[in-house]
This record gives sequence, structure tokens and C-alpha cells, in this order.
Amino acid sequence: MGNTDIFEKMASRYDTEERINIARKSADAIRSYLENSKDKQAMDFGCGTGLVGINLLEEFESILFVDSSQNMIHQMDRKIKDFEIKNASTLYFDFEKEISIDVRADYIFMSQVLLHIKDTAHILSRLYEILNEDGHLIIVDFDKNDKIVSSLVHNGFDQEKLAIRMREIGFTETQSKTFYNGTNIFMNQDASMFVIDAKK
Repeated sequence: MGNTDIFEKMASRYDTEERINIARKSADAIRSYLENSKDKQAMDFGCGTGLVGINLLEEFESILFVDSSQNMIHQMDRKIKDFEIKNASTLYFDFEKEISIDVRADYIFMSQVLLHIKDTAHILSRLYEILNEDGHLIIVDFDKNDKIVSSLVHNGFDQEKLAIRMREIGFTETQSKTFYNGTNIFMNQDASMFVIDAKK
């Protein structure tokens, strides 16, 4: 079963209490790096059912929710309609497969997305390209965890190595911090989560 199939199946039972709680903490971590963002356009990349982005709607002029799972986008479309959200839109798009996209953003954030992407450098470069000048890419993910062994996901990331990779791509400033420690939150293992902010 490919990643896309897995995400399609997950979408309908995604919003568990634990996911909602972690999404809120992740949104707070992202919020701590925002500057004068109220008139800015944001992208929630790999948005899933939109749990993180929904917590940040008041921080931006608009948020584009992007995902490569049609089912996840349907879930997000339903939330936009049900909650009458005015400053959100959705886009079904796979950055790993499709080449051209005509969107730009001042802020791109992604939460627990990078660990699912095989070629992380490729995706980070693509996101760098669509950021406006002085834009920010903010990533929330798991710190490297040697107890995790999986062919489906990376076992987390070393913050300093990730910062170096992002600077190699062209980002000028990076800052990061660990913001959460949880029990059984990463492949049934205790894990910590970090946020990294990189400026174009």
C-alpha cells in the first residue's frame, strides 16, 4: 500500500483528541515565529484535515490548504463550508510528482509532513521556489529517534543538519527549538517535536 492510499484511509478517522491536541501545540510553535503576518498569504503544505492551519486562520489574510490526498482535501472543504471560513481555500496537488504550480506564499508551514517525503531536499527546494522574497518556511516534525525503524517514514530529523540543508538550498536565516515531548506519539514511541523557521 502506497503512502497516498494510507492517507486516503486515514482521512476519515484523522481528528482524534490526541491529534487535535498536538495540532494546537504545533500551531502555537509556528505562531511563535510569525512576524507582521496579518496581511500575508500562507500555505498549509500537506495539510491533512487542516487541524494545524485552522488554528492559524486569524494570523493570516488567507491560507491555502494543499494536500496530495483528494480525501483529505474533501475533509478540509467540508470544514470550510460547515464553519463558513472566509479566508481559506484548498488545492489538490502532489509536489513530489507534478511539476508546475502557479502559486506564491509569504509563509509556508508543514507539520509532520517531511518525515513522509523520501526526497526531502527536492521538496524543500520546490517550496523555496514558491516562497515570496523574505518569505518563511516553518517546519514542525519529530526530532531524530533511533528507536524508530521504518521503510515508510524517516525516523525524525536532526535540527542542526536540517538547518544546514536549508541554508544550502538558499535560506538565509534559520532558528529552531524543541517544543513538545509526548508519550507514544511517534510510531508508538515516546518522542519530542521541534519547529524550525527558515527565511528566504
